[in-house]
Amino acid sequence: PQSVPCAGGHRCCPRGSHCGADGESCITDLGTGTRDGHGDASPVSAAPRAVPCPDGQSECPDDATCCVTSSGAWGCCPMPQASCCADKVHCCPHATVCDLTHGRCVSPTGDTDVPLSTSFPAWKRQPSTPVALRQVLCPDGRSACPDGATCCQLSPTQYGCCPLQNAVCCSDRQHCCPQGTTCDLTHSTCTSLGASAPLAALPTARDVKCDERTSCPNGNTCCRLTSGAWGCCPLEKAVCCPDHVHCCPQGYTCDPEGGSCLQGGGTRRPWVRKTPALARGGQVTSGNVICDEETSCPDGTTCCRMSLGTWGCCP
Repeated sequence: PQSVPCAGGHRCCPRGSHCGADGESCITDLGTGTRDGHGDASPVSAAPRAVPCPDGQSECPDDATCCVTSSGAWGCCPMPQASCCADKVHCCPHATVCDLTHGRCVSPTGDTDVPLSTSFPAWKRQPSTPVALRQVLCPDGRSACPDGATCCQLSPTQYGCCPLQNAVCCSDRQHCCPQGTTCDLTHSTCTSLGASAPLAALPTARDVKCDERTSCPNGNTCCRLTSGAWGCCPLEKAVCCPDHVHCCPQGYTCDPEGGSCLQGGGTRRPWVRKTPALARGGQVTSGNVICDEETSCPDGTTCCRMSLGTWGCCP
């Protein structure tokens, strides 16, 4: 009851996926995500998608294909609906065949000739645990800030998020100070009983430039996708993973075997999935989700406030 039989009756795939044309892979059935066309952040219930492998215990990134490796374990080919090669090491794009003699992927029509790709190890499936996303509703009843932040008015119609709990909003509508302190705009400090600290600036939305045509939201890092196009990692100064699908925080390395980000001391945290980059120049197409007057997210994603109050895109 938990599997889908493949043609021929010798193989099957987990429920929620279907059998690949090569008879060696399972392809996930992609659902539709939710999106928020308004400027407000909202909780998202859709979990990141992954490709389950036939053993029911391993999985690969979305847009990848499960292939058996030479050790008998499952590996991930970094492309959708790929052809798994007979050497159990390499793979080829969809609708091409492996020419192991010449180390190439060729199509029957002869119009495609690319190098073989190498699979990387799959990781064990983790039970998904729902995360409660709490937010602070701003006085306008529409805007929201992350839990632990404070709404501060930027203009008569717009609120910003001060990354401090119960913060003091300064009268210049550009800065904020910790609870129990006062804003000293003359000296650009937050003062409290003789002590002082620099004012915290309220963040404004700015884009991160990938190239002359594409950009990512402020606080993101430009990383290439499997298609070769630019994608956005929702982390600053992130490490782009070699699968061209995920990324890790600064100071971590991508651990494909564990499907996680690894730090020197053995600390692990889940991979982060990238989203497509946006066209520069503020040209918002009908397929984009508008966050506010200046920023937008790709179609099929949701606008969510990040830790500093800037907009991010949840895939």
